[in-house]
Amino acid sequence: MSFKPATATDRLVLPLDVPTVEEARAIVAETQGAVGVYKIGMQLQFAGGLPFAEELARAGQKVFLDVKLFDIDNTVEQAVRNIAKMGMTFVTIHAYPKTMRAAVAGLDGADLCLLGVTVLTSMDDEDVKAAGYAETASDLVKSRAVAARAAGMGGIVCSPREASELRTLAGPDLVLVTPGVRPAGSSADDQKRVMTPGDAIHAGSDYLVCGRPITGAPDRHAAAKRVMEEIAAAL
Repeated sequence: MSFKPATATDRLVLPLDVPTVEEARAIVAETQGAVGVYKIGMQLQFAGGLPFAEELARAGQKVFLDVKLFDIDNTVEQAVRNIAKMGMTFVTIHAYPKTMRAAVAGLDGADLCLLGVTVLTSMDDEDVKAAGYAETASDLVKSRAVAARAAGMGGIVCSPREASELRTLAGPDLVLVTPGVRPAGSSADDQKRVMTPGDAIHAGSDYLVCGRPITGAPDRHAAAKRVMEEIAAAL
């Protein structure tokens, strides 16, 4: 199954990073038609977000379960097997080679796109160095992208700043999902490696994750539509 997006709307991923399912449900209702994928991360997962993710999937919505799996091989393999049964479209795995191979083993042919998380967009070279890596953030992203492709992953999560080089390195089939997307004039918040929607598309990104500029807007549907229109203009 191809997980490549067909339209500009398909490409927009909205994180539901709110404290309650009720708030998340309201955001979904407000942004329907302007968002292609809803991402459920750790904050909402621990507040009833997993049943809500299944509810969205049953309703035909594409759901990105951002769990960033990282554990012993058997645990990761069995977790992916269960996540596939939930009807999710995307799920994240930390991009360590053994971990990714275990995740791929758990797919069993399911229509679930495994995304390897390379380096978080809230981290820069100094953060990577402090974590004990001799490489720059960009070099670490590249090495993990190569490992993801070799493991048979569906795609990777990376900064839009690395997308252009990774598209050349990883080929046309690997899905590139880029957080750290901010419309022109928006605050970068805690993101350190950011790019506008149009620039991210030109760099080769397939899916763009844009959260607070939309969820924090007075009119969320209009804010999502503006981002989607920036994407469409760049295609």
